[in-house]
Amino acid sequence: MYAYSGIFGTFVLLLAVAFAHDEDTQSVLLTKDNFASELETSNYFVMFFAPWCGHCKKLAPTWSKLAESKNEDSAAQVKIGRVDCTTDGELCSEQDVTGYPTLKFFKAGATGSEASVKYRGAREMDAFGSFLREQLGLEATEDDDEEETESVAEPPKPVSALVELTDDTFAKHISSGKHFVKFFAPWCGHCTKLAPTWEQLAETLQHDTSISVSKIDCTQYRPICTDFEVKGYPTLLWIEDGKKIEKYSGARTHEDLKAYVSKMAGGISGDETEKTIDGAEKDNTSAVLQLSEPNFQHTIEKGVTFIKFYAPWCGHCMRLAPTWEQLAEKFIGSDTVKIAKVDCTLEVNKVLCGEQKVNGFPTVFIYRNGEVLSEYNGNRSLEDLHDFVTRHLVEHDEL
Repeated sequence: MYAYSGIFGTFVLLLAVAFAHDEDTQSVLLTKDNFASELETSNYFVMFFAPWCGHCKKLAPTWSKLAESKNEDSAAQVKIGRVDCTTDGELCSEQDVTGYPTLKFFKAGATGSEASVKYRGAREMDAFGSFLREQLGLEATEDDDEEETESVAEPPKPVSALVELTDDTFAKHISSGKHFVKFFAPWCGHCTKLAPTWEQLAETLQHDTSISVSKIDCTQYRPICTDFEVKGYPTLLWIEDGKKIEKYSGARTHEDLKAYVSKMAGGISGDETEKTIDGAEKDNTSAVLQLSEPNFQHTIEKGVTFIKFYAPWCGHCMRLAPTWEQLAEKFIGSDTVKIAKVDCTLEVNKVLCGEQKVNGFPTVFIYRNGEVLSEYNGNRSLEDLHDFVTRHLVEHDEL
């Protein structure tokens, strides 16, 4: 009797959970029976969920509100739907749903890679609205503007070194000088993650009037982004005198972005970097020389040079970095030993890394008087690295 009651109670509880989620009567419930037919005739923004999923439950009220605003508006051009993956698991598998909730926009009647776009932004009404406007090719509506006007006035924001470009200002702003521009969408998760770093970069460079760091919202100014062949977000472009020079594809840390700007602009006014007697760049906060193709050969032509060829995104390189810094500190003041590194992801260094036969990261070579002696394949502890350099230094002195 007690066992029966326990099982029955669990069954009732599961039903309660399922029905609790299905209190959403605003979004269209899609199943294997109506999914294809609905998406054939209408644009759809669909939430794939499981009733037991905590994140799904948290999103449910917002999703219902979004559905209420779109599904009851004949001019909305999109319907809001939902698929319960506990009852339509096969359908969810076909749509590559591997976690809950998964949100996807489906263009009516589209097939192949054009059929759907996975949403990765914030789960908020404003972000959903921006995303849908972009997918539908719409500008912000007058209603949106009215809502912003009627909202409680916010206190004035502090002046930022980051320039926010618009349709009216973009062309004139980039027409002369050097510019690093972020093309973004508000709903894009990677854009949101980059935002504080991009702001920091602008502040770092604000005293150098020859370089401008800016951003433009592609959901509002789509034609500009199309002209610059922006196909994903964020896209970071280096522009000089109105012409696109290069797309940045390196790591998105502050230091990496700053190093890229320095390379493209030929240095940064007021920067803390200085030139060593060998022409290599050295940050005052680091004992490691940052080499690139222009100064590489000159730097290694005298004495012993121990060089790490790396990529900023490489996990093994990141783990080696603090030890490499400690190694460089041990040879501060030495006239015969230099500890250096080369970022192989920078465009200026790609040919160099190929010529040095760098096939993986990190690759560590020791040079003497301009010639490579050997590749280091030993333990990456500070003691072992130091012994390796010292051994080659001693052999050099005895010759």
